[in-house]
Parts: sequence; C-alpha cells; structure tokens
Amino acid sequence: MKNLQTFERILIAVDDSKYAQCAADYGFSLAKKLNASVSLVHINEYPIATNITGDPILGDSSMVLPNIMDIQNEQAKKLFETLKNTFAPETIVEEYILEGDTTNEIVNLAKEQHFSMIVIGTHSRTGFDHFISGSVASSVSRHADCPVLIVPFIESK
Repeated sequence: MKNLQTFERILIAVDDSKYAQCAADYGFSLAKKLNASVSLVHINEYPIATNITGDPILGDSSMVLPNIMDIQNEQAKKLFETLKNTFAPETIVEEYILEGDTTNEIVNLAKEQHFSMIVIGTHSRTGFDHFISGSVASSVSRHADCPVLIVPFIESK
C-alpha cells in the first residue's frame, strides 16, 4: 500500500441499499473536507438463474440475459442521479457501472484508476450470517492497494 500524504481521488462503491446511502454520505462529506474528487461505482453481478423461457399460454414473454443487464444498468444510473442530487448537487462526479464479481471489480478499478481511497458501506453482519454471506467490504479492504473506509450503518432511534 502506498503511503499517501493527501487523498485526491475517492471512490465510493454503492448499491441500492441504506448501507450504501450511509457510505455515500460519509464519502461525499469527506471529499468536501479534503477537497478531493469523487467517483461512484456500482457493480452488476451476472444473474445466476434467469427465466429465459416464457409461457405463451399465460402471456409471459421470455426475458434474456441482456434485458436483465440493461435493466440493472438503468437502475444504476438512477441510483447515481439520486446520490449526486442528495449529497453533491453541484459537484462533477465520475460514474462507473461495471459487470462481474463485486470485490474484484472495485479493487481492479481502484488500482487501474489510481484512487487514493475507497469508501464502502457494510451490513455489519456477524457470526453465522457473516460466515454464510461473507462481506464485500472486508474482502475489498484485504485486497485493495489503497486505504478503505468501511462505513457501518447505524439505525436511528
């Protein structure tokens, strides 16, 4: 890992969850304080199982994989617009919509584009739930070449 004196480029990894909203809030706030540029990344994972056959008797048309990927891309664009309007309406933000394994894509993008920090939210799972589902945030932090800020979600009471 590089020893950086300043953080000039911050990559915020998001999905459509309250955890990512919290991470985006921290990431944009931090970028303002550090006078850093911000980029958003959303990873579309390939669907494991899709219904590619329809039922013509019921009027179901078939949906093929490219249609699902198009829908995911449109949702990611809407997510980016919402986040930018909420946290940085007058800021220029780079956007990356990638496809593949979430951890690998985030880590590779950060390396290739020389980001100085990654901000990512976490579900704060523990025990058996963490063992079964794993943690993208902890995996990114283990494999990244730059610092990773993992932002936990704290429920408001």
